[in-house]
Amino acid sequence: MSDALAGPDGALRCPWALSTEDYVSYHDKEWGRPVHGDDALYERLCLEAFQSGLSWITILRRRPGFRAAFADFKIASVAEFTDADKERLLGDPGIIRNRAKIEATVANARVLADWAPGELEELIWSFAPDPATRPAPKRLADVPAVTDESTALSKTLKKRGIRFVGPTTAYALMQACGLVNDHLEDCTARNAS
Repeated sequence: MSDALAGPDGALRCPWALSTEDYVSYHDKEWGRPVHGDDALYERLCLEAFQSGLSWITILRRRPGFRAAFADFKIASVAEFTDADKERLLGDPGIIRNRAKIEATVANARVLADWAPGELEELIWSFAPDPATRPAPKRLADVPAVTDESTALSKTLKKRGIRFVGPTTAYALMQACGLVNDHLEDCTARNAS
């Protein structure tokens, strides 16, 4: 039996998506859809790091503020942030004002600014497991928090100088960016294009 639940429109969805309208939209239109491009993946990596220890809805609702504060997560722009920019960010109520996470976001941009175009995308996507080896989850309990692939991705990113990317954060990134499809078997978004 599946854990999928009927939403306001009657369509079956992953139960976590039904707690707020923001989640319904994010679940149906973004979560699990393939994300490509270095800046787009850098944004997701940063937001997943900011989410660590918090609920995703907190980050999702502040995403416009994060984008404004961090120059739309353009790697080249954030890499140029100064100490004054970091202090400005610590006073910005539109984001999560965590010094370690802000420092990591800027430091990661500086590392990534030295990578070749497309290198971040190629690296992240190289850890996508073969979909044929991953049966569709029926229940939320079937969805892991960490996998061998997310652990390997985390280790590789850390070796390359990226901070705030543990195995759980790496797996959340893989889910959000479509490297894995963890929509429940009966979820309307599972096979959406």
